[in-house]
Amino acid sequence: MKQAKETITLPLPPRSASGSVLAPSVLGSVLALAPRRRLASCLCAVTGRGTGMSLLRSLRFFPVACTGRSARAVLLQPSQPWHTLHAGPSLSSSASSKELLMKLRRTTGYSFVNCKKALETCGGDLKQAEAWLHKQAQKEGWSKAAKLHGRKTKEGLIGLLQEENTAVLVEVNCETDFVSRNVKFQQLVQQVALGTMAHCQNLTDQLSTYSKGFLNSSELSELAAGPDGEGSLKDQLALAIGTLGENMSLKRAAWVKVPSGFYVGSYVHGEMQSPSLQNLVLGKYGALVICQTPEQITNLEEVGRRLGQHVVGMAPLSVGSLDDEPGGETETRMLPQPYLLDPSITLGQYVQPQGVTVVDFVRFECGEGVF
Repeated sequence: MKQAKETITLPLPPRSASGSVLAPSVLGSVLALAPRRRLASCLCAVTGRGTGMSLLRSLRFFPVACTGRSARAVLLQPSQPWHTLHAGPSLSSSASSKELLMKLRRTTGYSFVNCKKALETCGGDLKQAEAWLHKQAQKEGWSKAAKLHGRKTKEGLIGLLQEENTAVLVEVNCETDFVSRNVKFQQLVQQVALGTMAHCQNLTDQLSTYSKGFLNSSELSELAAGPDGEGSLKDQLALAIGTLGENMSLKRAAWVKVPSGFYVGSYVHGEMQSPSLQNLVLGKYGALVICQTPEQITNLEEVGRRLGQHVVGMAPLSVGSLDDEPGGETETRMLPQPYLLDPSITLGQYVQPQGVTVVDFVRFECGEGVF
């Protein structure tokens, strides 16, 4: 007697206007309930012979074929994207590349696209990719600088940096006040101040009295950048122009070195702290006042600051003498001018009881002489 064939009755799947469509829930029922030897016939019963055989062939790569777990247990697990089933060397390589890309972006601040191109160009070498980015940025910066050359740079910042017996004032200009408030521009001012300070400290003169010097735009441009920058200051200028898209200029710098018995008072108007350097101060006006102090004075820093305020506010052209007759508002000599903070006395009358002698000063005003 012939054994009766086992049959499986399945609900018909929903159909669309263009033909039959296998509902995922129905396919799950088929695979979970049917023995493996009947998978082909079950799939054919639901989808048609061609489709069923095709799906069966694709199941050769499904985990059911290589585990002892039941089809129902496997198929009832939440589905995962196909790429998660192929973890191997390629995934590890991708994760490593992503980590390099993020590190390069954090280090340089350049865009995702540029950092990716740099890593591809340099074969994944992080240091080479960083150098490649800087080189490309400088090329772009010099190209922009050539196009923007001649546009007026009336805005910008004065930077004041003091270290021990040395102080420097620098002026860096841009086109708009908006850019002068940008951190990238302020970092450029910082680089210029650091470069000027390094230049001044490398001078080996034996000081018996104070020394003062100035650097013009071309001299300033040729100085080496500070410890956090590469190349010269003109290279840093090109990077800033390429990033911010405005014409900029390294206008000037002044430095002062004093021996024992002297003091450099300083003041910056519109003061703001540097983004990353504690003793760098930024503003629109700046002054250095060189004082001689035969003995230690307790409030010397405060006296130096007030003298700097006077120089910024009254804009003297020379020091003058304590013996000079008091002048009026048009007086250009510093000591006979009315004292800025108390116009009832002269600056000389303020200084004399303090125990200091004013011997020289430097005053910078941002945008001065630009028309």
